[in-house]
Amino acid sequence: MTTKRNLIALAAGGSALLLLGAWAFQYIGGLAPCKMCIWQRYPHGAALVIGVLALALPGLRILPIFGALAALITAGIGVFHAGVEQKWWEGPSSCTSGDISGLSAEELMNQIMSAPLVRCDEIPWEMLGVSMAGWNAIVSFGLALIWIAAWRAR
Repeated sequence: MTTKRNLIALAAGGSALLLLGAWAFQYIGGLAPCKMCIWQRYPHGAALVIGVLALALPGLRILPIFGALAALITAGIGVFHAGVEQKWWEGPSSCTSGDISGLSAEELMNQIMSAPLVRCDEIPWEMLGVSMAGWNAIVSFGLALIWIAAWRAR
């Protein structure tokens, strides 16, 4: 296997492992994902498909760039999500507690009743002070670099 093929397999395999890890946390560990957790999974799925295509069709030299873009997209979502978890900025109102000042009792009750079960602004698990969203961002930036190296390889 050539260096380019090895790099593509490593990058796509990294996305596959991150997806498997997320599913393990969900289905084995019982940690239900929030909306932004789910959003981070789609680019990894795309990167996996891109990796399979790039290995099957080595003449399509552009495919590693698309793999890098997928990795950068999930990394960006991960950075945003980690910022929401740390309260550095607000997340989508559909999955965070948001600001309740100025709400009437009825509006507050409606917000409570329509709130998701899993909120995006809470950290359900962390390692070394970094949440799953943060780890996804860190690893995905690394995967993007591997995809770029695959694109540059001969």
